[in-house]
Amino acid sequence: MGSLIVQKYGGSSVANPERIINVAKRVVRYKKEGHDVVVVVSALGDTTDELIELAYKVTDDPSEREMDMLISTGEQISCALLAMAVEKLGAPAISFTGAQVGIITDNIHTKARILNISAADRIKEQLKEGRVVVVAGFQGMSIKKEITTLGRGGSDLTAVALASALGAKICEIYTDVDGVYTADPRIVKNAKKLSKISYDEMLELASLGAKVMQARSVEYGKRYDMPIHVRSSFSNAEGTIICKEAKSMEKIDVSGVALQKDEAKITICDVPDKPGIAAIIFKELGINNIVIDMIVQNVGRTGTTDVSFTVLTEDLAKTMKVAKRVAKEIGAGEVVKDEDIAKISIVGIGMRSHAGIAARMFKALASKKINIEMISTSEIKISCVIGKKHAELALKVLHDEFDLKKAK
Repeated sequence: MGSLIVQKYGGSSVANPERIINVAKRVVRYKKEGHDVVVVVSALGDTTDELIELAYKVTDDPSEREMDMLISTGEQISCALLAMAVEKLGAPAISFTGAQVGIITDNIHTKARILNISAADRIKEQLKEGRVVVVAGFQGMSIKKEITTLGRGGSDLTAVALASALGAKICEIYTDVDGVYTADPRIVKNAKKLSKISYDEMLELASLGAKVMQARSVEYGKRYDMPIHVRSSFSNAEGTIICKEAKSMEKIDVSGVALQKDEAKITICDVPDKPGIAAIIFKELGINNIVIDMIVQNVGRTGTTDVSFTVLTEDLAKTMKVAKRVAKEIGAGEVVKDEDIAKISIVGIGMRSHAGIAARMFKALASKKINIEMISTSEIKISCVIGKKHAELALKVLHDEFDLKKAK
């Protein structure tokens, strides 16, 4: 085999027949240059959203198993069409579902985790025979032999996992943006594209609202040291390499600012202030596969306390249901929700060695009278929950405060 390249093309890159043909031309060009090519594709355009909408027209409570059965079809359509387009341009190709190439997952429907890729040899056999291999992203087969999907952005995870399993030197993620920026360029006009970013920084940005990469795919890349090249499917320009951190990266205190608007805050009021209660609350949420982001517990002065936490809005209905049940069981008060929030975050591995970053962030927000409701920190990140009406202003203010327009 020649040098192996694994490429992933997002939904916007294969949104219609013309774009599918353009992707096929790029794939065939790599093939003619002597590379073995494995391509992972997302569903066409807004197909996944349309399928979800269709399900909710049939029932307001579709089972997660049947949702996986339904939405996994989107990627099967795009991978078959791309294989046809590649064949038309003169390169032999074959398409596979996730199950056919042995992407084995756990049994959690709609948010499955990859456990193993058991049929990588099947892909290698097809590459030896000179074929381009096109794989449906976002999907796998559980250990119970059920069709599963990997959650939003799951095609990124498919691509990184395949690149690792096949021994590729790099995984190329093609999307409708040309790399990773210091902030969302649609909001911050002077945002700059980064030539390189560390796994840890990208992991934080991805989990904090940057939509370029799915957080779990970056985590997988870091675990197996698989460099990821994020680039545009509409140009040949170099994008952003996500890789191990280098010494030069530590010189920059803040690398990027991220904004997330799809979170909601839930508060369980009048929680008994005694040991073990928090464990009961969050154990129940965990059992129901609800991912908690930020948590704040007020100081108890009257024998009770309020516990607030944030979740993705897509999990809000399920979370409220569980939280109300738990509140009743532990003798707490009412459960209230607030969807009118946003999370603003700054990220940078240089924060480890630069003092005063938090103070600068808080002062910059205060200068615009932006109130902070919750704060969360890690070694390389500071996040604040603020009112949603201030979200875009906060992004611009922090981008200016840390002079990110000069990023490289």
